[in-house]
Amino acid sequence: MKCEHCTRKECSKKTKTDDLENASVGAPSPAQEGGEKGEFHKLAEAKIFLSDCLACDSCVTAEEGVQVSQQNARDFFRVLNLNKKCDTSKHKVLAVSVCPQSLPYFAAKLSLSVTDASRRLCGFLKSLGVHYVFDMTVAEDFSLLESQKEFVRRYRQHSAEEPTLPMLTSACPGWVRYAERVLGHPVTPHLCTAKSPQQIMGSLVKDYFARRQNLSPDSIFHVIVAPCYDRKLEALREDVPTAARGSRGVDCVLTSGEVVQIMEQSDPCGKDAAVDTLFGDREAEEVRRHDGAGSDGHLAHVFRHAAKELFDEDVGEVTYRTLRNKDFQEVTLERSGEVLLRFAAAYGFRNLQNVVLKLKKGRLPFHFVEVLACAGGCLSGRGQAQAEDGRVDRALLRQMEGIYAALPVRPPETSAHVQELYQEWLGGADSPRVQEALHTARQGPGQPAGSRDIKW
Repeated sequence: MKCEHCTRKECSKKTKTDDLENASVGAPSPAQEGGEKGEFHKLAEAKIFLSDCLACDSCVTAEEGVQVSQQNARDFFRVLNLNKKCDTSKHKVLAVSVCPQSLPYFAAKLSLSVTDASRRLCGFLKSLGVHYVFDMTVAEDFSLLESQKEFVRRYRQHSAEEPTLPMLTSACPGWVRYAERVLGHPVTPHLCTAKSPQQIMGSLVKDYFARRQNLSPDSIFHVIVAPCYDRKLEALREDVPTAARGSRGVDCVLTSGEVVQIMEQSDPCGKDAAVDTLFGDREAEEVRRHDGAGSDGHLAHVFRHAAKELFDEDVGEVTYRTLRNKDFQEVTLERSGEVLLRFAAAYGFRNLQNVVLKLKKGRLPFHFVEVLACAGGCLSGRGQAQAEDGRVDRALLRQMEGIYAALPVRPPETSAHVQELYQEWLGGADSPRVQEALHTARQGPGQPAGSRDIKW
């Protein structure tokens, strides 16, 4: 997939050794905009490496490259500064949503517990002028629950004439873009239609929360803090508008590393504060995670749900078996020597390619595959696990993994907030609004993948 931060002419296809020879693109600091010198003039330029891409295949247009270049701290501070200068009636309401996989990074960098790091981050953002800071776990809950239901439906409808399996996850924007822009059929029909947590959070903030606060969607500037750069490109998707009739759900994406850089380059001020809730008048829940080693945990949650719904089997601990490497693992449900369910997790581009090749040949033996572009999962996203030389910071990653594993796990089915949102926001878990708000149609290049596949 082409580098999301470059135009067609600037990007050339990667090789296995490209990480040693990366060029970088500087993102201008707030002080460079119009020569303005202000409160945030000390921010250093962010460096974005070409290895942040999944793979190179010219799938980002020049126009998209320009739009992605605007997904940086300068755009964030532009809105903050405008709020300080213009009449209050013209102010933007700034809302920041933080991915759960970003919190272990902040905890490690700030030498705090996850809860204290969350409060420190929230207090800092509000000291800059942010009005609301949300935790995105509720959006991950929705994505998981809808993926669970879709898999059971696909399993029951699957036939040799109309194959609906294997189902491939759709939460990773790098993988989804590669599948849609490069692979096309026969891969895209197997992509889960559930929106990613980021897309769902955009709808929650610009539709549900906006209506609760009596705000127009356009009056909200919504920022996502995420572990990887691919989230910036995901924010540009025009085929996934919020229910607010075309308003883009996410206006800007900042990586965890970009936010820490802002914190390091700014004068410390403000008091620690608890994150806000979409419900407005309730205390935020404790920081928790889903049952995934370093990501949303789609495999474990869908596996347990499917085992119960399809075979009346209660699965406790999910047991993984390593296949080709630690980023390619298998989980099976067996009864009397018969394999009832066979799931897999494939992380990183080379494992991803192996899955795609076997799928195209009709030799992929799995019912479900959790696919993530980053080896090691979302915690190792280049927006937070990358050292200055462009390589993965292994020591930092191990620290984050330990912090993340120590967080309490809570299944999405047990969230009272999610159940309330299904009723209040969507009119019930099975209403037509669910399909509109929580699912999407899949794009494709309009031709078989064939020779367009990247060969290593």
